[in-house]
Amino acid sequence: MMKVESKALTEEQAAQYINFSRSFLRQSRMDGDRENRTSGPKWIKCGKRAVRYLKDDLDAWLEQFRREGGL
Repeated sequence: MMKVESKALTEEQAAQYINFSRSFLRQSRMDGDRENRTSGPKWIKCGKRAVRYLKDDLDAWLEQFRREGGL
């Protein structure tokens, strides 16, 4: 049987993948982009309640915080 790797992650899986809390993801969805707050990754709403995160979006979101060299 072939193992299928999911492209879309649940909130719990996404939180583990980026090593942030589920509450951070929830807050970033509810609050959107606010001054002095770290904006969250892009997300998808499927139906009325299902929220999913694409791995590519999570990777791109993490990349924006990458820094080179010193402080």
